Amino acid sequence: MKIELKILDPRLPGWGFPSWGSSLAAGLDLHACIEHTLLLEPQMTAVLISAGIAFRIGNPEWCALVLPRSGLGHKQGLVLGNTVGVVDADYEGPCLISAWNRNPEGEAISVRPGDRIAQLVFTRIVRPQFAIVPAFSAGGGRQEGGFGSTGVEAACPDRPPARNS
Repeated sequence: MKIELKILDPRLPGWGFPSWGSSLAAGLDLHACIEHTLLLEPQMTAVLISAGIAFRIGNPEWCALVLPRSGLGHKQGLVLGNTVGVVDADYEGPCLISAWNRNPEGEAISVRPGDRIAQLVFTRIVRPQFAIVPAFSAGGGRQEGGFGSTGVEAACPDRPPARNS
């Protein structure tokens, strides 16, 4: 699949863009295209950071997802303010990253120009044809529960049951 890509920030090639973290990585690293170091204080409002690119997918069977980089979220608390950014096939504007410091307190997170702060993953989508029905066809599906109703514990015969506290 071919994606049309515009480099909006001339510093990107010098930072190694476009590149994946490894030969089998799913996500293309996105860089913070900012002029000066940005300090994200704990729990402050999410900030939109330019990724310095625009692209056109053009195929309705595909979209792109802006996702957090796992190490930054787990180790530092830098996550996406919208959890996941969905880029539709017809969007051609600048790619932006919603950055948020999820830590409840503590030090600010520094984002420097060129830092790899998110990743871009391309994925297929399905746009189903809906059949509007008054009732579902027979199949015995669940109509109740959800939201954790099946629990989290695995059926392990050699493990003692969990204690409720």
